[in-house]
Amino acid sequence: MRASNRVALETLGCKLNQAEAESLARELGAAGLHLVASDEPCDVFVINSCAVTATAEAKARHLLRLAYHRNPQAILAVLGCYSESVAGLLHSLAGAQGLLCRDKTELVPRLQALGYGGANLQYNPGRRTRAFVKAQEGCRNFCAYCIVPLLRGREKSRPHDEIVSEIDDRVREGYREVVLTGTEIGAYRYRRLGLEGLLRRILEKTEVARLRLSSLQPPEVTSTLLGLWQDERLCPHFHLSLQSGSDGVLRRMGRRYDVAGYLAAVAGIREALPEVAITTDIIVGFPGETAAEFEESYQLCASLGFARIHVFPFSPRPGTTAAAMPDQVAENIKKERSQSMLALAGESARTFRTRFLGRTLTVLWEAEAEGILSGYTGNYIRVYTEAEAGLVNTITAATLVKLYRDGVWGAKEAL
Repeated sequence: MRASNRVALETLGCKLNQAEAESLARELGAAGLHLVASDEPCDVFVINSCAVTATAEAKARHLLRLAYHRNPQAILAVLGCYSESVAGLLHSLAGAQGLLCRDKTELVPRLQALGYGGANLQYNPGRRTRAFVKAQEGCRNFCAYCIVPLLRGREKSRPHDEIVSEIDDRVREGYREVVLTGTEIGAYRYRRLGLEGLLRRILEKTEVARLRLSSLQPPEVTSTLLGLWQDERLCPHFHLSLQSGSDGVLRRMGRRYDVAGYLAAVAGIREALPEVAITTDIIVGFPGETAAEFEESYQLCASLGFARIHVFPFSPRPGTTAAAMPDQVAENIKKERSQSMLALAGESARTFRTRFLGRTLTVLWEAEAEGILSGYTGNYIRVYTEAEAGLVNTITAATLVKLYRDGVWGAKEAL
């Protein structure tokens, strides 16, 4: 075995990637590999990559070069969605010291074959506040712009008992919140159990203090699903992807809903949960998007009062239908529309936070830095307050006093 087994692990992309990275970190520890920070010397540098957008690919390339220059003698391993696309760069930098692992389960056995590993090391996640747990992966929708089905394959759901057991383990480790994630979590189905049944089992069989979902599609929002939120452990936060507020663009994207269906889902959520945060994704500059269609998206977003809007300029992904569509929108127009939508996103987020000033909400306190404690409410408002010993990883009440940074300031006397 190697005298040193230091591994740095960097993850890019979605919450599903984060969930898989947490599982991988535990596997590395079980194999006797010691996790270190990415800016520390290491023997193996692992990049858990993402290829959903051109920006994500650029980040992976940058991180790969940075890792090589920091640790030129280290094994460089690239996992996940971008692994094949980066093969040339990895070979030119690391040669035989490079590992490509499209299947993340390959990494530990390949490192062991190279002599890394040893006695089991207990995984130390450091801050134990929020854990990401994968429920499923893959997607069969094949939206025109999305490369994920080509990279992740068709839908595969984990056994419900396995998910429940993993959440139990995270609760025993001290985590207070679990984010249930997947490529298309609303499509979860194991045997005859769907997402609603899975949530029921988690709530019945675990003592998790908070349970949050990563993302849903509008058709997946039903009255029976919303009825589960009578259990206050389910966070009143829905990420409901919109992508465009124009029916014409939605049709070209191959989405499975129209604007009316999206509005109905939002209305149902808000009727059931008046204090809910609804966050969304918007793509600007999709092929053929006219000024009028962009304006439809802008006005719809302005009217819906989203808590957060994640704005993405259209990024053509090789192999997708949209990459070959005519009428590609010019980059300067995409930039202009992105800036306009980002300004709206900032205004919308501030308006949402302002609604709750003077209210007392529960906060999971997650981090302390420079005398300031921060955490999140159930409806995903970031709250700051003066640090106090023993509050990290506790859930307490805080009165939201004023807008502060990217969130609000919580009155300390209300803690």
